[in-house]
Amino acid sequence: MSKRKSAKYKLDRRMGENIWGRPNSPVNKRSYGPGQHGQRRKGKMSDYGLQLRAKQKLKGYYGDVTEKQFKRTYAEASRMKGDTSQNLIGLLEQRLDMVVYRAKFAPTIFSARQIVSHGHIYVNGVKCNIASRRVEVGDIISLGSKAKEMALVIEAQGLAERDIPDYVKPDGNDKITFSRVPKLDEVPYPVTMEPNLVVEFYSR
Repeated sequence: MSKRKSAKYKLDRRMGENIWGRPNSPVNKRSYGPGQHGQRRKGKMSDYGLQLRAKQKLKGYYGDVTEKQFKRTYAEASRMKGDTSQNLIGLLEQRLDMVVYRAKFAPTIFSARQIVSHGHIYVNGVKCNIASRRVEVGDIISLGSKAKEMALVIEAQGLAERDIPDYVKPDGNDKITFSRVPKLDEVPYPVTMEPNLVVEFYSR
């Protein structure tokens, strides 16, 4: 299981954006970068810098998957027919931990990964503890009996700052169906993501 090794909100400060749209992000109070030089006027960023930043932001949003996992996902997206940037977003949104997060079974992507790894999630009635598992169109994702009473899950379902997207179809409070692979403009990112720059970064 991939594990975030640094403080979650350091990414927000570094990017100067509220990556996950959380109300307690430090960017809401301090929009400048971290460290003693954080308030300095920033110079113009190079094309490589913009591409790297776009890659770090997208990778970080998905729970900071490892570089190896992310690059492998990009390689798969580039082999598929159609637009590589759209394919990349579709593959990332098909991760089981992300579907659990989109279904509002967990308040954050990190807690979604934890819920999956602890065996609280079922795919088509079968327990699954692999956060990176690919969810296919038509798969039914449901909560285990213990998870339905967890404070974390109840908190997530009451969150006002995000809604369940159209490609995740709820069936009550404890079950959803993954109805289709989304396009970029359908994914409810709190900030602007630029997968086209990620494609440029890897195809250099």
